[in-house]
Amino acid sequence: MHLEFGVAEVRVYAARLDCAVSATSAAEWSGPSYTLRPMKPSVVLAEAILPNKEKLSLRRHDGHYHIRVGGELLMSTTATASEAQMAELAHASLGVGAGKRVLIGGFGFGFTLRRVLQLVGPDVQVEVAELLPQIVAWNREHLQSVNGLLLDDPRVGILLEDVFAVLTRAEPATYDAVLLDVDNGPEALVDPRNERIYADPGLKTLSLAMRPGGRAVFWSAGTDASFLRRLTKAGFRAEAICAKAYPQAQVSTHTLFIADWNG
Repeated sequence: MHLEFGVAEVRVYAARLDCAVSATSAAEWSGPSYTLRPMKPSVVLAEAILPNKEKLSLRRHDGHYHIRVGGELLMSTTATASEAQMAELAHASLGVGAGKRVLIGGFGFGFTLRRVLQLVGPDVQVEVAELLPQIVAWNREHLQSVNGLLLDDPRVGILLEDVFAVLTRAEPATYDAVLLDVDNGPEALVDPRNERIYADPGLKTLSLAMRPGGRAVFWSAGTDASFLRRLTKAGFRAEAICAKAYPQAQVSTHTLFIADWNG
């Protein structure tokens, strides 16, 4: 590993149509004030070169972990509330009984998987499709104190492949819940190939793989009215809800699309 001193990053979340609060002027602001302090060093724990030649890196900074692609932040352990909420929404329709099957698209830092395993019983089978083997390897090697140990839970099966390929080959009515967190949204794609997941044929593939009464949940950084219409057109009972990045956040900056399949 080696040390890097990064440049301070300030991310401003724009107010969105459904997930926003009205702006407050500086003169009216009564919230907390902050004192800027020198940045702590960022420790690079592991790096890899992806097939598209971009660099994938795992970093630790101030007690938290971050994964970057080409220098851009992909995910971190600092904002995980909406990932856990995905699991809670899926569990709300999962019901009880043995033989339930859950598919998670994207392992990341494992916070969705953690919450799923906390909520479901011992007889539920959870499959996690992760396209990047480095993500799984780094969780095992560097992130056991986060959620890496969950990879060895007997209820969990890890599939090192594209989640769309898993859905395509699935037998009809295989899954009771499908949780998809592979992009920043239906339009903000991490991988251009993921467009097929959100298109009409991809939603048809998803519906065929789901059991009647099943639920799919999609994570998104923002709202997307056209995707909500596509879900409805595909036969899902769909809605979009606001989600917070942090439990204590005042503003909901993320969106979760809920798609219920009644067969």
